[in-house]
Amino acid sequence: MTKSEVLTVTLNPSIDKTIVLPELRVGSLNRTSEVRLDPGGKGINVARLLHEFGVGVTAAGWSGGAEGEALMGYLKRDGIAASFTPVQGRTRTNLKIVDSSKELTTEINEAGAVVTEAELAAFIRDFTLLLENVSYLILGGSIPPGVPDTIYARLAGIAREHGVKTVLDADGEALREGLQAVPFAVKPNIHELERLLGRILASDEEIVEAARELLGQGVSIVIVSMGEAGSIAVSGEEAYRVKPFEITVKSTVGAGDSMVACLVHCLLQGKGLRDIAAWTAAAGTLTASKEGTQLCTLAEVQEHVHRVEVHSIGVHPL
Repeated sequence: MTKSEVLTVTLNPSIDKTIVLPELRVGSLNRTSEVRLDPGGKGINVARLLHEFGVGVTAAGWSGGAEGEALMGYLKRDGIAASFTPVQGRTRTNLKIVDSSKELTTEINEAGAVVTEAELAAFIRDFTLLLENVSYLILGGSIPPGVPDTIYARLAGIAREHGVKTVLDADGEALREGLQAVPFAVKPNIHELERLLGRILASDEEIVEAARELLGQGVSIVIVSMGEAGSIAVSGEEAYRVKPFEITVKSTVGAGDSMVACLVHCLLQGKGLRDIAAWTAAAGTLTASKEGTQLCTLAEVQEHVHRVEVHSIGVHPL
């Protein structure tokens, strides 16, 4: 097996139940026009897209109960290699309600199963074994009850010992602690970055400067997503402001995960930061144009990436 595989970790996975309604009438009886069940969670979304891109990927995490068995079934259905450590609790179900008339998606997410110390230790053992043939580790999403905020830092540290580069997509203390392990790349959205640094970032220049603060801690690439406003990609030598093409936003579920998947795909392809900036923006934009938990495809990204506007921002090399 060649060292070109990706391992994604979803500590708090879910079954995403998407309910499509002609119109959501709050407080009244609603009848569905479509119901879809998909494996969910940040790492799983990344794995789904990388698999579609033709990248060798394994999804890992915890799963439990009948819902956990169903999750494994959906991953198998989608052709995604999975290695999940069992827990006594049950895998959560997250509800996505699509209002077709307003083209809006409402999300209702469960907290997830409580993880014991023994289950945490078992996962660490399983995780370490999975690193043998991996080039990139993807860490992202919420942390289940019972697991410390330092978990991403711990996993990234183990990955570093095995020569594996980590891409981190987290929020709050999990992001703050995870940065202590010096991941290769991070992809905060603008609100997550502002919470991390404790200040409002009101201009592109301030966002670039904030990203460079993370680079100063040892991170190699920072991509800051800003929804419809686009994104900013920064490395030690370059910075790019990206403006996406216009779409009708139907659901932002999985948009950031699509950016992470495209980032890793580009890294495996040896692409530079300018291409990374364009590809990640195209992927996030295309996924946002889809209902519920649907993700973009490689063919769509290849078709539309030229529509993304990428402008260089002058920076002094670090």
